[in-house]
Amino acid sequence: MLPRSDTPIEDMAAAALMAPPITHARFSIGDVVRHRLFDFRGVVFDVDPVFANSEEWYEAIPEEIRPDRDQPFYHLLAENAEASYVAYVSQQNLVTDDSAEPVDHPAIKGMFDAFADGRYRLKREHRH
Repeated sequence: MLPRSDTPIEDMAAAALMAPPITHARFSIGDVVRHRLFDFRGVVFDVDPVFANSEEWYEAIPEEIRPDRDQPFYHLLAENAEASYVAYVSQQNLVTDDSAEPVDHPAIKGMFDAFADGRYRLKREHRH
């Protein structure tokens, strides 16, 4: 909790200092993306405006490739040649997948409807 000051302006200034920077997500829910460094692709099913995973997860990434925390991070239904899984990836490590191929992940049918024009449409019951 922030300490209270004498004026609302000082309160707002203190809150602004603690707020994460404004970030802009490059990808949206349903977009198919590919990892820049590793051979996997996936469909975005959630977006965090800044890093929101555990400290242990973050520290497990080798320092030389560890991404900045102050950027969007994406939850993906991911696939590679061997498996399907859920991935958590920084924006700096994702690019648009231009293959126009659907992602082969067993959870897609429960979350998304049609695949068209290289992206998935979220099922009505999952929309806000």
